[in-house]
This record gives sequence, structure tokens and C-alpha cells, in this order.
Amino acid sequence: MKLSRLAGSLSAFALAAALALTGAGAAQAAPQAATPGYVALGDSYSAGLGAGSYYTNSGDCKRSSKSYPALWAAAHAPASFAFTACSGARTGDVLSKQLGPLNSSTGLVSLSIGGNDAGFADTMSTCVLSSDSACLERINQARTYVQNTLPGELDKVYTAIRGRAPAAHVVVLGYPRFYKLGTICAGLSETKRTAINSAADLLNSVIAKRVADHGFSYGDAAAGFTGHELCSGSPWLNSVTFPVDSSYHPNAAGQAGGYLPVFSSAA
Repeated sequence: MKLSRLAGSLSAFALAAALALTGAGAAQAAPQAATPGYVALGDSYSAGLGAGSYYTNSGDCKRSSKSYPALWAAAHAPASFAFTACSGARTGDVLSKQLGPLNSSTGLVSLSIGGNDAGFADTMSTCVLSSDSACLERINQARTYVQNTLPGELDKVYTAIRGRAPAAHVVVLGYPRFYKLGTICAGLSETKRTAINSAADLLNSVIAKRVADHGFSYGDAAAGFTGHELCSGSPWLNSVTFPVDSSYHPNAAGQAGGYLPVFSSAA
């Protein structure tokens, strides 16, 4: 064997050994797969109402670049990103207006829904403007709906999502508790604040149960916002504010510090 051929053989052998030891050959043979397509569905808590920086083409849906879906997509660069969540949406709106982007190649879906079905806006308006007794009465009406009617409406949405995106990992997020209790806080009475928090806990428990029965993942927003409720001194939620529809919604810090970590850990 000529020296040049011997040197070439030794060099090839050394390169093969180095690749085997470092794993570079395997890395070249199997490049890292791209993050799969992501579809963000739901209501104002997913759209980002209250966080500002709304996309001009989102109209009354008020989808925000500071929402947890937009922040997650910017950080992970999914193969595709469809953002159809819309402020004010109910379960029927998700079914009729938001499911279009879902298909067999969708890899990840996020969703928050149910609060508007239960009468969130009217309940909060009643509690802000009326007596303790009127507030408690309206909350009890909402609780009855959440216990008796909402489970079936959630089932329709979850079944439709799975039918359109059979391979997707679906993460359903709950809602924060609004108030830190046991503190001196201007505005609503402790009676109202306690009842509102209890209703949020009930809503979350019903959602979590339906999510588990459908084999989806649940994101516990109440845990994510702990320590940053209204009356906490460092709230991640807007109190009564202008524009009024932003009231009782996560601000930009709530989307980034509350919802985003909860979603990221479940995604």
C-alpha cells in the first residue's frame, strides 16, 4: 500500500472513530424535527384581552402579541401558528368559527373556554354594581349552569377538536382566582370576593374533569397566578379599568408570568 493511501485510510478511520464517540454522525443522520403546527383557540383569556398590543387585523377579537399563545409561538417557532381565539367567545363560537385551522398534521392545541358560557361579564358587573345579596344570587345562577349544563357544552368542543386534530396534544387552561383574601382592599366586599373565588374554583374543577375524561392536559391557571391576584399588591389581573372590557382580565405580566409558564409546562 502506498503511503498516501495508508494515510488516507488512517484519516478515514480516525474520522469515523471521532464521529462515533461524539455522536455527530447520528446527529447528521437524524436532524432535529421542527416544532409541529400549533393552533390557539378560545376566549379572551387566550386572545390576550387586557394585555394590550392587539393585532390590527384581529378586530373585536383583540388578539394580543403579548398573549401566551403569541409568546409561546415566538419562542418555539412552530411549523405553523394559527391564532383564532377571540374575546367574548363561548363554546358555540369555538365550534362554529375557530376550528378551521385544525387538521391531521396539527401537533399542539391550546384552549380556554367556558367562562362566558357561565355569564362571566354579567356576573362581574352585578357584583361590582349591586349589593352582596344580588352578587351572591347571580353567582349561584352561574354555579348552577356550570354544574348542570357546561359539562355537555365542553364535551362538544373537546370531541370536535379531537375529531379534526386526531394527533394533536391538547392543553386546556383554566382561569385564575381573582382575589387575594384576608387583606384590606378597596372595592368589593370580602363576601363578594370569597364568592367569586369559589365560583372560579368550581368552574376550574368542572373543566379539569372534562379535560381528563377526554385525555387532554389541564393547565392550572389558578396556581400560576397565586400571589398575583387582585388585592395582592402585585396583581397580574386588571381591576375595573378602561376600556371596560379589559377589566378582570390578565395584564401583560399575567400572560407572560402566569399563563405562559402554565401552558409551557403542559405543552
